Amino acid sequence: MNIRPIKKLSGDITVPGDKSISHRALMIGAITRGVTRVKGLLDCDDCNYTIAAFRKMGIAIKKEGDITVIDGKGLRGLSKPPAPINAGNSGTTMRLLAGILAGQDFESTLTGGEGLYNRPMKRIVEPLSKMGVKIRARDGEYPPLVIRGGEVRPVNYKTPIPSAQVKSALLFAGLYSKGTTKITEKFKSRDHTERMLKTFGANIGIKGTSVFLKGDIELTPKDLDVPGDISSASFFLVGALLLKGSSIKIRNISINPTRAGILKILSKMGGRIKIINKKNLFEPAGDIVAEYSRTRGITIDKDMIPGIIDELPIIFVLASLSKGRTIVKGAEELRVKEADRINSMQEGLKAMGAKFYLKGDEVIIEGVEKLAGARLKSFGDHRTCMAMAIAAITASGESRIEGAESVSKSFPGFFGVLANLSMA
Repeated sequence: MNIRPIKKLSGDITVPGDKSISHRALMIGAITRGVTRVKGLLDCDDCNYTIAAFRKMGIAIKKEGDITVIDGKGLRGLSKPPAPINAGNSGTTMRLLAGILAGQDFESTLTGGEGLYNRPMKRIVEPLSKMGVKIRARDGEYPPLVIRGGEVRPVNYKTPIPSAQVKSALLFAGLYSKGTTKITEKFKSRDHTERMLKTFGANIGIKGTSVFLKGDIELTPKDLDVPGDISSASFFLVGALLLKGSSIKIRNISINPTRAGILKILSKMGGRIKIINKKNLFEPAGDIVAEYSRTRGITIDKDMIPGIIDELPIIFVLASLSKGRTIVKGAEELRVKEADRINSMQEGLKAMGAKFYLKGDEVIIEGVEKLAGARLKSFGDHRTCMAMAIAAITASGESRIEGAESVSKSFPGFFGVLANLSMA
């Protein structure tokens, strides 16, 4: 795809529903006894793999306009799938589903695409094994996963690396135990699972960075309205900050404190960002307004990473065009996403003239006045692709991104929304 530079972004838009919340709505709805209706569920490759997985296990899921209807069968109501379950390249699907399958009375296999086969699964295999789950991974570390569900024991577990996916997998498994599961993190990761489980009637409590879940309690169906995905919104927010004269509003975005770290980072860098029309349902949401700003480099410490892990690629773009130096510490988790996002972003931004280098576990970016158009690669990674597209619209000269179709993983309509803002 060819991308030309533009003068500014202007307009009032919405972005698709939050991907993390959409996955959890599908999963929790499927193991709740009764009908759950979800408005605004994200329609993307990843969520479609989650839908297909539950249909294979006997759960009826259908679309009625912008409402997704899930006819759940309770905690232990899933049927043995007739074949291995394909998670595509969705780490969320594989890791969270492993926790649910831990409590089912059958053996199942979770497979995936090439982008998932080298993603680490030992981080869920080990704690699930401590809960009495019979689970195997290739070389003890990688997909496919073979899970023999059954009796699940409660566990008191401290995660070595803060991860919402790991925490959620263990909480889902804990639903099937007859005691209290306790999960503790060094830094608090996103809490969508805790919020949604509480909404559906789970006995769940939070104290500091620990979560307590009492298992063996059936859930109650609810109707949900999924807010827009702040990760998807972040690309347009940064584009507006970088292009002189820009002003945009993005409506009904999730501003969950464990996900809104990007807003703090943008403000700390000097970005003119504000939240209006706040509402607090099962997830807090609001409209976000962003205007052109002269931004500056900052230091991002390790304890901030869990709250901005998906937004780091676009933060790298902003840092490349901000005055001074940006240092990002402890971002190694980016190396085990759909692509090695440190490598993919470094290669793309350096091709455009950015000053991007590594020092130990630190990413260091010195801001430049302007990037230049270049031939770029998505590396098959949706967030790398969208971040480089924003870099390209700020550049002097046309760019070309190979593999732009990768955006369908989380935001199939990304380029259309970008064109609409560019035309305003």
